[in-house]
Amino acid sequence: MAADPHRVDVARQLLAQLGLSVADLATAPNPPSTVPTVAEYLPRVAAAAGPGANRTYGPYWARMAAAWGNRSLADIAASDIEALQRRAAATARSRRNGRDGRHAGEHVIAAARALYNRAIADGILAAGDSPAHRVVKPRRLPSNRRALTADELEQINLVARTTGNDTVLDALLLRLHTETACRRGGAVRLRLCDLDTVYGLVRLVEKGGTLRWQPISLHLAAALAEHAHCRGAVLPGDALLRYRNGGPLTTRRYDHLFHRLGDRLPWVAAQGITVHWLRHTTLTWVERHFGYGVARAYAGHTDSTGPATTTYIKADLEAVATALAAMTGHPHPLATHR
Repeated sequence: MAADPHRVDVARQLLAQLGLSVADLATAPNPPSTVPTVAEYLPRVAAAAGPGANRTYGPYWARMAAAWGNRSLADIAASDIEALQRRAAATARSRRNGRDGRHAGEHVIAAARALYNRAIADGILAAGDSPAHRVVKPRRLPSNRRALTADELEQINLVARTTGNDTVLDALLLRLHTETACRRGGAVRLRLCDLDTVYGLVRLVEKGGTLRWQPISLHLAAALAEHAHCRGAVLPGDALLRYRNGGPLTTRRYDHLFHRLGDRLPWVAAQGITVHWLRHTTLTWVERHFGYGVARAYAGHTDSTGPATTTYIKADLEAVATALAAMTGHPHPLATHR
């Protein structure tokens, strides 16, 4: 279709007023790129991420900085991420419960997606420009964790109570995790103000910032209060679980405890058993005896994924306390008769 002569004339007059020609438009330089390099942008990503994400993805972000530091975010291809994934899987540390580096490779993709999600949110890249989202994550294999038998649980507790340099702390940890099915992070974050010795409750703050009051036996509540008092906890914000020198509990204690258990119980080391197996043990027992709804509440699961009926399968604090009383054989103030 021929151009309108009048419009062409108006365009020429406008260009003349701006001091430009048609040739200038054809040869105009491209604007400078504003996409940062990987090394420039990663500190912003790490600063915006939470402590859990930094702990999980930090080592892989460091690998990206070493491999692609001077390259623009827009210059990274899906094949680059796949190559880094293969290297991470091939060089992953060998563990008894390892999966031939499969988890390391999965973390590479997740870390790359976190990087590009932040770049998209900041408006640096468009949603379709992320190479990380064009790389398929490997299918996650089923967990090899299972519920421990009563005999296995007894052996673990016996060794914990009779060996090591702090049997009181180790015995309390195993009892706490068995009664509450909490995660390591929930136990480490416990403060003096999180313990209710009257109603037998602890306030757990776990991954994702989820918070719940979890029933515990009055015997355990009293033992925790005595432990905290004897080891210097005074203020409400003081750590509840503490070392003999008064320092707050750290996750390193779990590593030492299960390393010692593995030395004395070969099956613990062979199967790669950790404190998380206690969570499986307790929740399996609760589900078998009190049903899925109570087990879900006992675990502190608040997500809405899964069948639509999960919206209606809910259990209250009294139901959880009733399951605890049945499991421990000790009455609980909030338990209902069953």
